[in-house]
Amino acid sequence: MNSIVKFKSSVRQFYPWVTKSLVSTGSRCYTSTGQSFKSVKYWTEGRVAHVMLNRPERLNAIDQYMPFELESAIKMANFDNTVRVILLYGAGNAFCAGYDLKLFAEMEEPSDELTKTLMSQDMPWDPAKDFRFMSSCTSAFMSIWRSMKPVVAKIKRVGIGGGSDMSLACDITFIEDTAQFGYPPTRVWGCPTTAFWFYRLGLEKSKRILFTGEILSGKKAVELGLLGESSASNQLDGIVDQFIERMITVPANQLWFQKQMINHAVEEMGLLSTQRLATIFDGMTRHSPEGIAFQLRTKKVGFKQAVKERDSGEETVWSDMK
Repeated sequence: MNSIVKFKSSVRQFYPWVTKSLVSTGSRCYTSTGQSFKSVKYWTEGRVAHVMLNRPERLNAIDQYMPFELESAIKMANFDNTVRVILLYGAGNAFCAGYDLKLFAEMEEPSDELTKTLMSQDMPWDPAKDFRFMSSCTSAFMSIWRSMKPVVAKIKRVGIGGGSDMSLACDITFIEDTAQFGYPPTRVWGCPTTAFWFYRLGLEKSKRILFTGEILSGKKAVELGLLGESSASNQLDGIVDQFIERMITVPANQLWFQKQMINHAVEEMGLLSTQRLATIFDGMTRHSPEGIAFQLRTKKVGFKQAVKERDSGEETVWSDMK
């Protein structure tokens, strides 16, 4: 049995919903259930699996498909014995602008049942229903953390909101000096569900950023210790490629040993239980009086204006609700 047949058999044994057609070429492209992904692209080159967020017209903002396609791509890379390292980045010179508020906050009536399920609920809301979806998104992002293959993030232009959730789950991070990075929804309508901020920054630094919704430059994010390395935009690709070329010469099991040892230490500090609480709080923020006011404002003036008001640091209609 050749290697590609063995790979298909092993994947179907554990994940029968993954890949009915596998194309074996110099650069291998896999699909989910015989169809192309809608919001993610996946292929391999040598020992590197490329996972590319693929909504460039929306700065790769997260839609209803992206988290689960990301999870599928990570699983496929893990079952491919030729892959040593996974590279995660975005199409069109941007990483990810977070959840697509035009889809989840601004839209009056979605056209499909899946999107309707994912939007904030009418009041009174059902926390269990909200947790069902948001915990599945968190779990999908955490497939990066659970991956037996190291995942390297290459962050260009923006890594905001859910985009920061994804990248902070990665093992190694690179970012442009001038890229924007942060979780501004902590000002209203959000709580970072993967909860990595404390574990990467510590007590006060994480509070300073999350209490204000500060958006950091890539350079400052690295200086604070939140991310790994920053560089000029025209140097980032080369620096990442050079790092990966060195890492893929290490045996796969050696990479796994080191990752598991370090991740275990973080999990023993309570990461997974903190994520559960953060995911519950995220639902509460979107259904609080202030969260509902933000969503109504989004529908009235559009998400761009509402986000501009939220991130300005100035008084808003949700700043002092009685």
